[in-house]
Amino acid sequence: MKRNLILTSVALLLTSQFTFANQQGPSGNPGPPPEATTACEDKSEGDSAEFEGRDGEIITGTCEDRNGTLILRPDNPPQH
Repeated sequence: MKRNLILTSVALLLTSQFTFANQQGPSGNPGPPPEATTACEDKSEGDSAEFEGRDGEIITGTCEDRNGTLILRPDNPPQH
């Protein structure tokens, strides 16, 4: 019983760490905003799309497949 509890706890910890890591970009920055996914709904890979950024600017780009999900890749990505 105690062993099962420990194994379950370890599995949950590893799963949560894996999920969190997948939400970050390659440099540890947060991944794309949800609008980048919404902009590519009902589109195909390579299609143009756009969404309104948090400051009201229009972000344009191309839909690309990222692990089975289409996400807008901006024409002019923000510089951090």
